[in-house]
Amino acid sequence: MRIDLHTHSNVSDGTESPAVLMASAAAAGLDVVALTDHDTTAGWAEAAAAVPGTGVALVRGTEVSALVGGVSVHLLSYLHDPEHPELAGMIARTRDARQHRGRAIVELLAEDYPISWADVAAVQQPGTVVGRPHIADALVALGIVPDRTAAFDTLLSARAGYYVPYYAPDAVDVVRAIRAAGGVPVFAHPGADGRGRVVADRVIEELVDGGLFALEVRHRDHDDAQRARLTALADRLGVAVTGSSDYHGAGKPNRLGENLTAPDVLGRIESEGRTPVVRA
Repeated sequence: MRIDLHTHSNVSDGTESPAVLMASAAAAGLDVVALTDHDTTAGWAEAAAAVPGTGVALVRGTEVSALVGGVSVHLLSYLHDPEHPELAGMIARTRDARQHRGRAIVELLAEDYPISWADVAAVQQPGTVVGRPHIADALVALGIVPDRTAAFDTLLSARAGYYVPYYAPDAVDVVRAIRAAGGVPVFAHPGADGRGRVVADRVIEELVDGGLFALEVRHRDHDDAQRARLTALADRLGVAVTGSSDYHGAGKPNRLGENLTAPDVLGRIESEGRTPVVRA
């Protein structure tokens, strides 16, 4: 069984609709895929409706933004109740903060480059959770940079002077809220030091104490040394290990199924989650 537990649609920063993503998962030979758009569940219904036609089972999830010790981290929440007030409130506040932050970044960029908020709106779907990738897409469309990667390496990097922080809840609070909502929390790409600072092992221990289920170890942003270190840490802390693609369609080079999760780990996620896996 081929299981990929981390993907994004154009509801957040992917380039494919939820339905197209499900078709892509089928074409990639996946049996199960998780839709984990950033700070939203807006793509769940469309993805679920595509399950019978694709034959790919759907794990409904969200990639929740968080902070710990000044470090930005992402927590994957699987099979939670999307109406749970505590978690839904956290996510809604973060979405609003991301929108304000996006406008602030564009205002700074506009002082030096010919870009406006209308340019960003033109490259996103209605209702999309706005993030820096959409600003990157606008920069590409305007011919200011050649692609998303170049945008993040230059104008959208923290070193360029256009970076703006945004509100995100404390990571331990997020883990507890995910559990309260009947979800199963997994730390996304915890050793991806190429993206910026990563948290210390003691922080991961605090997340485990709060209810963290697993570490996403098998991810393209982790080299062999990081995978070995994180696997040993997961073993020591008694948590599971997952693997996934972090697929964004054409937005990133990540390919569906390039890293996978073991069936027994999915079984444990199902047994602990409140929302069922959608199967054909």
